Amino acid sequence: MTQRLNYAAQSPEFFKKLSDLSQSLRDSVIEQSIRDLVNIRASQINGCGFCLDMHVKEAKIHGESELRLYHVAIWRESNLFAPRERAALAWTEAVTKLAEGGIPDELYERVRGQLSEKEVSDLTFSIMTINAWNRVSIAFKAVLGSADKLYGLEKAGLS
Repeated sequence: MTQRLNYAAQSPEFFKKLSDLSQSLRDSVIEQSIRDLVNIRASQINGCGFCLDMHVKEAKIHGESELRLYHVAIWRESNLFAPRERAALAWTEAVTKLAEGGIPDELYERVRGQLSEKEVSDLTFSIMTINAWNRVSIAFKAVLGSADKLYGLEKAGLS
């Protein structure tokens, strides 16, 4: 597949702002392991190969086990995820696939049983950001692995 255009070069000011948001989310109250799971799950839902490839490699570098990476798509059936992670994955799915009528109060209350208001807010911004990256990467057909060297992803040993 050939990338349609280099969106970073064509719109550098917007690319920088989205990159800055992504960087600032690293300082959120949501731990890296959950941010990795969220990035992977949203990218699976959206069918973004570029982002899925990137975030699986990042998670591996961050110490995530391969089995848990395989189980992200089936997190409901898997016993490998803690209640806090399950809440984050459920919220990721709901925010990524907004249903008509919005997100049910019951789901919000379940998530709030595991996460503070600040954590739910930070998590939601993380989900919004990965969804934005998914959309731009899909729209312009970003090539899988093309940013590995730039982001040091070859360290994952998955290339």
